[in-house]
Amino acid sequence: MIEEDDHETHASLQQSIPSSGYEIIMAPAGEPRTKPRALNVALPLLRGEFVTVFDAEDIPEPGQLRLAAERFAQAPPRLACLQARLAIDNLADGWLPQLFAIEYAALFDVINVGLADLRLPFPLGGTSNHFRTRVLREIGGWDAWNVTEDADIGFRLTRFGYCAETFDATTHEEAPVSLKAFFGQRRRWCKGWYQTLATLCRNPRRLAREAGLWRATAMMIVLLSSVIAPLGAPLCLILPVFSLFASTTFWPSSGVEVGLATLWSSVFLGGAAAVLAPILIGMKRRGLFFLWRKLLLLPIYYAIISAAAWTSLYDLVTQPYHWCKTEHGLTRSRNRAKSRQDHSCRIDAPQRVS
Repeated sequence: MIEEDDHETHASLQQSIPSSGYEIIMAPAGEPRTKPRALNVALPLLRGEFVTVFDAEDIPEPGQLRLAAERFAQAPPRLACLQARLAIDNLADGWLPQLFAIEYAALFDVINVGLADLRLPFPLGGTSNHFRTRVLREIGGWDAWNVTEDADIGFRLTRFGYCAETFDATTHEEAPVSLKAFFGQRRRWCKGWYQTLATLCRNPRRLAREAGLWRATAMMIVLLSSVIAPLGAPLCLILPVFSLFASTTFWPSSGVEVGLATLWSSVFLGGAAAVLAPILIGMKRRGLFFLWRKLLLLPIYYAIISAAAWTSLYDLVTQPYHWCKTEHGLTRSRNRAKSRQDHSCRIDAPQRVS
């Protein structure tokens, strides 16, 4: 799936892909220029019983499609989607991709796995989603106007009586390397979470009736945590500093101040544990403990996300459907070029015969 005016990609694909077995589908010009709209263009053309969404820069592990097909064959018809685990593979590009990898390990190897095991809805990742084609058509495809179509469709499946699971297959992704690219991507993600939350809150009674009270509550908690946490991060930083200078929390002098200090400390420590626990478990499962020093940079990482969340509120009002695109493939292009250069050097170098 590519846009009609993306001539450079079209020419490259025609030179790169085999002549049979692949089909290039052009999304005609139109609004909104979003990924879910392009997916909806392809939806009526699907011929298979199952369909998988991969972003172009992905590197899925071999056998992922077979594992998904085997699980669907064993599962009840209610299982509509399988989400592979996403992992960042350009760790050598600095602290930003490294913290991105830690965040992904907590989300895809711990939190989503736990929600799926509890039979609760969770927001899908934007890639490596394996669907039953008939279910996608039944629920009307993707929301073309939502800039985080993955979160929306994950929750919409639940409203139609279906469920999603994770499975033990990994797709490797390239995280944004520059701060500008990372910030733009998070602005879009946050804006999409606001859109999804607004959609779910439009008719709470209908949501509870369709999804069930327990699952509807889980949906709201997951989304609210994704929305409120980054917006409230500055306040969580300001309050301890203020209390330190006001001498009310750290050095209480009355019963009321002792109670408030106890409450604040419990919330602060409990919140820190809730953030760090899935991070540490995810790092262990993904083999990322060698990055433990980077955890000291988490406050800076979350501050950037918080700034993106506040900026996305402005975007939600001024350009709600604008898709801030993220440039991918920079690291892999460099690696391929380096590999070709190294290979050329090995070929051209004089060989010593012993």
